[in-house]
Amino acid sequence: MSKTLKTFLKLHKVSLLLAVLSLIFYYTFAYHLHRTDFPKLLGLFVALFFLCFKLIQFEKWNLKFLLVAGIIFRLVFICTEPNLSQDYYRFIWDGHLIANAINPYLHTPNELIKNMADIIPNANQLYEGMGSLSAKHYSNYPPLNQLIFGIAALIGGKSIFGSLVVMRITIILADLGIFYFGRKLLKNLNKSPHLIFWYFLNPLVIIELTGNLHFEGVMLFFFIFSLFLLSISKWTWAAAIMACSISIKLVPLLFLPLFIRYLGWKKSLLSYGVIGVTVLLLFLPFYTPEFIGNYTKTLSLWFSNFEFNGSIYNIVKRIAIQFDAKPWEFIKVYGKITPIATILAVLLFTILPKRKDLNQLLASMMWVLTIYYFMSTTLHPWYCIFLVLLAIFTTYRYAIIWSVAIILSYYAYSQADFKENFWLLTLEYISVYSFLIYEIVVHNNKK
Repeated sequence: MSKTLKTFLKLHKVSLLLAVLSLIFYYTFAYHLHRTDFPKLLGLFVALFFLCFKLIQFEKWNLKFLLVAGIIFRLVFICTEPNLSQDYYRFIWDGHLIANAINPYLHTPNELIKNMADIIPNANQLYEGMGSLSAKHYSNYPPLNQLIFGIAALIGGKSIFGSLVVMRITIILADLGIFYFGRKLLKNLNKSPHLIFWYFLNPLVIIELTGNLHFEGVMLFFFIFSLFLLSISKWTWAAAIMACSISIKLVPLLFLPLFIRYLGWKKSLLSYGVIGVTVLLLFLPFYTPEFIGNYTKTLSLWFSNFEFNGSIYNIVKRIAIQFDAKPWEFIKVYGKITPIATILAVLLFTILPKRKDLNQLLASMMWVLTIYYFMSTTLHPWYCIFLVLLAIFTTYRYAIIWSVAIILSYYAYSQADFKENFWLLTLEYISVYSFLIYEIVVHNNKK
């Protein structure tokens, strides 16, 4: 054994032990956990977060060590199927439609399974796997996301596993891109580059993106790349890349008005033009007279039909029920109010901030997204990842606390009827709100 290696092992033996333990826990999570086993899920997740915290604490200036650890943790999942989500069945289904030049926005799986199952490999398995809720609706995934599904289906061919591997590699590469441009952006904003590890090593990020194949990571790659370009005054290219982020997931649309304060009216309007043209070009191959109606109808379901892990929504609903409101009617009314309240919040953070720098822009984005999530009827754990990334560019850390507490919402998956536990949700949001209030008070006292 060389002297250099001996010295390394001596200096980093505790961190190596923590990394090995993390590796064992990630392996257990990936290959020996069913989502109905909530105690095991919760125990593994909390342990992984503690190990993540200690690794960053001990090695935050050791770039190579933490980078390699983060990559290895992700590669653990390469040969397994997602165990906390069934969305990947729909991803592969849509991918085979794209590969066969069939518009996924015009036909539901319920329609296609009857007469076109022969052209979709493993059609029955994919149809059963995605579940009845997904099967009866048109696809709601934007065009660039569909392109990734199509590539995965083409390369994977008739193998579901092959398509999974392609999608996983895509998501891992996106995370590496976030790490690269995230560090650069932190440096440009005079912040410590080690903060990116609160994203890169966060168990929620690794499990939900690489493990469960959610494409928030690809959206965030384009998003953070766009903001990096903005930080070096390449705002035209930044707008085009932001359009790619929107074409993976629509969430960044929330932030477009906020750019007016940072760029000014002239550059903002030109940026909106670039974003609009790019998004339209990406949607153009899918356009038909029926497309807009089908797509907006599917998107509206998230506001007026679905509910999971809601915060303010659950409180207001319980109060409304006490006054004889019907839950199925209340969610539709609430779903109409939420977009209006979100728009008002966006306008508020567009007008109020006095500073015009990129730090303020990122902080405004964080607050807008936080308000939107607090009001939402549906907040799946992987949604919180966007907030985690935004928060590391600010002095607030409540999003990191939320990335741990939100795992309590998975209790519903341990129930046959997916019934949520109100007390666990209360515990989740008490921890988030309490820490947020504490940070606001501390932040105001420092002024």
